[in-house]
Amino acid sequence: MSSPDWSRPLVHFSIDAVDPGAQRDFYSSLFNWDVGEGPLMQIPAGIGGPENGIAGHISPAESPGFQLYFQVRDLEASLGRARELGAQATRAPFQIPGGAKIAGVVDPEGNRIVLVQQ
Repeated sequence: MSSPDWSRPLVHFSIDAVDPGAQRDFYSSLFNWDVGEGPLMQIPAGIGGPENGIAGHISPAESPGFQLYFQVRDLEASLGRARELGAQATRAPFQIPGGAKIAGVVDPEGNRIVLVQQ
């Protein structure tokens, strides 16, 4: 299907939290983010993002939802740190043929995220 309109890239994300302070502590500790204060805790863009922007995919699953993929330098170390901070591993480290190595976790409030080592 062709459209005369242009494709719109993902440009922002939000993490909804029952306990925003605890989630702030988790993500700032895991990813070294400088998360702001207040009712909308701003997370600035990080360095080293994909040059062409954020890409995505659609895949079959047992239930609907979203997953956020975060680049890390050392997958095993980051997976260990995520567990220390209260996350639960959902997918063991997996090497994508010809691509990145990934591992899945659920943050302390149940949000699914994927750690990616390029």
